[in-house]
Amino acid sequence: MKQPAPDNAATVMAFTVNGRDVSLSVRADITLAELLRDQLALTGTKIGCGSGECGACTVIVDGAAVPACITPALLVQGADIQTVEGLAIEDALHPLQRAFIDNGAFQCGFCTAGMLMSATALLKQNPHPSEADIRMALQGNICRCTGYVQILKAVQEAAR
Repeated sequence: MKQPAPDNAATVMAFTVNGRDVSLSVRADITLAELLRDQLALTGTKIGCGSGECGACTVIVDGAAVPACITPALLVQGADIQTVEGLAIEDALHPLQRAFIDNGAFQCGFCTAGMLMSATALLKQNPHPSEADIRMALQGNICRCTGYVQILKAVQEAAR
């Protein structure tokens, strides 16, 4: 009779992060946020609440914005993942990053990466969103500094 694998058993996985192919050993008990931060040193993905409520950990997986803090790492086998580190191309900021700066759409900055990733996923699916579309796409992202007005303006500017 085959014994179940221990909880800390590792599985070799392959996926893409920010356009780079990655293959590494992943424990079954870690989240995508932990994988990105601890194994790939992509610390732009923040862990805020740890329960998928605040959006600070938002990344894009196969085109969809997902909370990385509650996504089991093993679920991204073969996936295409984009983090905030993958937005800028060389020294050129992504239009959303530029719009956030130009509109003062951040204060402490803790929520910014998650906001940027949710907005990026929205603009890829809907390049000309209404204000209601933007609000809906960002509803899973919390800004504790109340920068929502500037964030909405920044996303609208980037969409133009």
